[in-house]
Amino acid sequence: MLEKLENEARNCKACGLCATRINTVFSDGSKNAKIMLIGEAPGADEDKQGKPFVGRAGKLLNEFLKQAGIDRHKDLYIANTLKCRPPENRKPTKEEKAACERFLKGQIEALKPSVIVLCGATAAESFFDKKFQITKIRGEIFDNVKGFEGIKFIPILHPSYLLRQHSTQEGSPRDLTLKDLIMIKKAAL
Repeated sequence: MLEKLENEARNCKACGLCATRINTVFSDGSKNAKIMLIGEAPGADEDKQGKPFVGRAGKLLNEFLKQAGIDRHKDLYIANTLKCRPPENRKPTKEEKAACERFLKGQIEALKPSVIVLCGATAAESFFDKKFQITKIRGEIFDNVKGFEGIKFIPILHPSYLLRQHSTQEGSPRDLTLKDLIMIKKAAL
């Protein structure tokens, strides 16, 4: 099912992003993972390589995953709300997210993860109806997301935000993100 979805995404023309993409960015990681991480959209590096989280933010994410004992290639399946890069790395529009929604839902249905990590506010907005601040809901477990019963959703801070936050002191964004990832690993067991 995932291969079929990926081929469909590669040929998708449901929104204008198909005209500006170099590659579709469908996924990375293990198709047997219990943890699925969903990001916002591909950036320039991701568009060039065709894989999510390979730029500076992805390298930082890899460091945090390693510290938390999560193997990116064995324990994690990574996708984005969009499969194509928005120009200038702008925030995805509602129409673009709607055009890619079937791919993301299909990935979730095929993978059947026990935990979905929502990486940043844009990813979280794709699943929650109400307004929120990511700094207020990060690290919380939501297990009542409509249409995805039985899956724990856990928002975390986006690594691009952490690139600007260098402190690792107790209670800092980096400290909290590491603690969130350690908790996520335990929640997936």
